[in-house]
Amino acid sequence: MVRMFIFAVLGFAASVAIAAPQYIDLKPLASVVSVSTGEVNSGTKTLPIITWGGDIATIYANGNASETTKSSIFAQKGLKYRLSREDVFAEQLKNYIAGDTPFLRGTLGMIESASDLLGGNSNLKPIVFYQMTWSAGGDALVVKNNIKTAKDLKGKTVALQAYGPHVDYFVKLLKDAGLSFGDVNVKWLPDLTGTDNSPMAALYESDIDAAFVIIPDALALTSGGGVGTGAEDSVKGAKILMSTKTANRVIADVYAVRADYMKRNKDEIERLTQALLLAAEKTSDVVNARNANAAEYNSLMSASAKLLLDSEQAIPDAEGLYADCEFVYFKGNLKFFADAKYPRNFERLSSEITKSLNELGLVSKGSAVNKAALNYKLLNQGLSRVNDISKPKFKREELSALVSQKQQQGSLGDGELFSFEVFFSPNQNTFPVDLYKNEFDRVVELASTYGGAVITVEGHSDPMGYLKAKKSNKPPVVLGRVKQSAKNLSVSRAQSVRDSIIGFAETNAISLDDSQFEPIGHGITSPATGICGSDPCPPKTEKEWRSNMRVVFRIIQIEAESDVFSPL
Repeated sequence: MVRMFIFAVLGFAASVAIAAPQYIDLKPLASVVSVSTGEVNSGTKTLPIITWGGDIATIYANGNASETTKSSIFAQKGLKYRLSREDVFAEQLKNYIAGDTPFLRGTLGMIESASDLLGGNSNLKPIVFYQMTWSAGGDALVVKNNIKTAKDLKGKTVALQAYGPHVDYFVKLLKDAGLSFGDVNVKWLPDLTGTDNSPMAALYESDIDAAFVIIPDALALTSGGGVGTGAEDSVKGAKILMSTKTANRVIADVYAVRADYMKRNKDEIERLTQALLLAAEKTSDVVNARNANAAEYNSLMSASAKLLLDSEQAIPDAEGLYADCEFVYFKGNLKFFADAKYPRNFERLSSEITKSLNELGLVSKGSAVNKAALNYKLLNQGLSRVNDISKPKFKREELSALVSQKQQQGSLGDGELFSFEVFFSPNQNTFPVDLYKNEFDRVVELASTYGGAVITVEGHSDPMGYLKAKKSNKPPVVLGRVKQSAKNLSVSRAQSVRDSIIGFAETNAISLDDSQFEPIGHGITSPATGICGSDPCPPKTEKEWRSNMRVVFRIIQIEAESDVFSPL
């Protein structure tokens, strides 16, 4: 998430740190922020923004100005705000507590990290009322060449900004890799980018194995998104393990409001939510029509560059900010706040973040962050995108060709993020929900979270039939038929599992993108018991025999395959 896209603005590129990073101890925000509680000031309210592409729509809503203009969407809704950029969350919290603003702007994880600080005062409890965007490409985990998959983070040292947007990301990645914070060593930095005390700077140190960074830093560290050569600003062997282009349902950007202000001004919050929803649509229209109406587009982007980047000339950087986010619009807010079955809804994200923040020692209690009691179904006045506009993210033919090539080259493990297995019985061809619900739930969760990743469903077959035929000296043509039959059966099983998962999700009113799933049949070529010479090793026990009857789910990142993946 390009929270501080400062490179072109300040006229320099990221450079190798000249001083060792100064790490900090991670403390609860309650011990970091100290300010007296005040009433919200009367008059024009401050609406905080941060350096993120989603905030461009807020700028549009305010009339492309820091103060609400008469013809703006906010003004049309009877709203009047002063936009103020504040990227340091601790400073936002001070303003919020003191009453200088009733609003907080950040990721859900950032706001959850203030639970202890704000939860003891019922007036200060944050009420989340609007989801702006998901991060969809602007944040990345860069690793050195001793890390191949997410599980390889175990025992490694990771650099991460304290209290920043990547805590959400780290929380989810560890959980899905089957790891906890106790499995890794975290070095906390005060800054996100552009200084010697940032995760990018830390990765130059020999004792740092990985770093969560914004995408410009990631590109610099990896020689443009490949493998770092060690030249210029890169780290030799460094690569992007995963960005939010793959993990595109991890970092949710939101607005929250003080509980006391919400109680007195619910009508204003409803109008503000409607205005932000309308502005998101209108901003998209302006961007899509930039060639037909260049003046309106340039006006929006130059205003955004000034307010977010301190320079009206930083339009390319403002465009980069916008490209790194995915607006959720009305339908996304409805799912996030009101759909109990949506795998990435407010309650589920809040719960997983709170548990991990508790493990980190940042919060000591349950979440003090609530969602607004708004009827989101009634907030669609004047909106055009009230229906789900999702479309297949993957080009099916190109994806099948890519996966087939990887299978032939034995490189399916390249880009693997996570993998796990499910087992079946001899002669089993169906996969009922009552036997596989836990596994299906996990696949639905992973597919919903890592929407930019391919999920291969890889069927494997028992090699005993082939081994018996060979032991009986069957001719090569017969052995070939046995192998092909085993492969056909494994493909059929993989397709059956995929179809069962899609059906399971539909039954639970969860929409999965079936273009994300690619069934593969390995037959007997990759048995769990291994290969002895040119043939599968004969199982020695019933346990070994049954271990070959499996379907492997592999979550693979293919971000570099631009001809296959089409981001929304």
